[in-house]
Amino acid sequence: MITTPITIDLVRGALELEPTERGLVPHRLPAWARRQYDDDQLAGAEAQPSGMRLAFRTRATVVELDVIATKRDYLGAPPRPDGVYDLVVDGVLAGQATTTAGDVMTIDLMAGTADVRRGASTTVRFADLGDAEKAVEIWLPHDENTELVALRTDAPIAPVATDGRRTWVHHGSSISHGSNALSPTGTWPALAAAQGGVELINLGFSGSAVVQPFVARTIRDLPTDLISVKLGINVVNSDSLRLRTFVPAVHGFLDTIRDGHPTTPLLVISPILCPIHEDTPGPTGWDLAALAEGRLAFVADGDPADVPAGKLTLTTIRTALAHLVAQRAAEDPNLHYLDGRALYGEADTPAHPLPDDLHPDADSHRLMAERFSTHAFTGKGPFAGPSQVR
Repeated sequence: MITTPITIDLVRGALELEPTERGLVPHRLPAWARRQYDDDQLAGAEAQPSGMRLAFRTRATVVELDVIATKRDYLGAPPRPDGVYDLVVDGVLAGQATTTAGDVMTIDLMAGTADVRRGASTTVRFADLGDAEKAVEIWLPHDENTELVALRTDAPIAPVATDGRRTWVHHGSSISHGSNALSPTGTWPALAAAQGGVELINLGFSGSAVVQPFVARTIRDLPTDLISVKLGINVVNSDSLRLRTFVPAVHGFLDTIRDGHPTTPLLVISPILCPIHEDTPGPTGWDLAALAEGRLAFVADGDPADVPAGKLTLTTIRTALAHLVAQRAAEDPNLHYLDGRALYGEADTPAHPLPDDLHPDADSHRLMAERFSTHAFTGKGPFAGPSQVR
């Protein structure tokens, strides 16, 4: 077996690889941005490798990846499923694997504490791949922190060229991060990227899309052909802004992106339907009755009577974003708006209810991807243009 050093040119969707005493932690935010916040939620989310995949060409019949995963154990809740590694060969899903070993983070939601017990590395192995030359991608678990230790193959590897495919940078919340998707290629942005024939950089951060300036600057500095930002639900979840501060914050966020990408197609997406917060503001809380039954669910803890004073609901956010984009688009023809309910709306709830009252299920991720692809990549859509199937 040949051991190949894991370098940034082999890890698509990662902005940096941080060396540690055990391996490499892939990051979706650069170090300078990580220094601008003190937030465990975002620190954990941005290091979860949603959209990240090792990509290379090879004739190898066996591929092994040594990793240290961080398993999350929520006290009082059912065990979380192990993160899934998706093997994609020449653009087709060819295998899946999981690992049970690694670090364990025990989380007490009621006390707000988390303790980590360090564990050992383990090997993810894919075999019987055939000796023809092929493009191989190993998609890392989208919602499980994963430290990369070693990559081995039984034939040499080389980085994969993009072959002219456009790059799409997407920013959003846990829904864009991939909550409730069954595997990393099953998140709606990953599915939409495959359908649109583009290279994905997923900046969806669970619980953490709250219009942070350092995220806008990160997008500003990235080489990209297409940009989308899905804003709103985490602002309500965290009850972090009011209407009078949300609107100028979004203006500033878009201004910063436009400093680096003045004419790049830029799509602003408002929240998908979430009944608990359509007309009730945040914050979002844990459903204690559900926790007592051993399941995770959420409730809206705000008071609708506070909306006239500026507290935000999804209804007020959609109205504000639609007006803001229409106002700016008069001078920015490459700025576009999509109502998130076009991806998942009221008509979808009977067949695809939100299992925890906040996040869509795996089938809904597929539905959202199909609708986004149709809207964005076809006809006169904001991202329509040359694309190539992987």
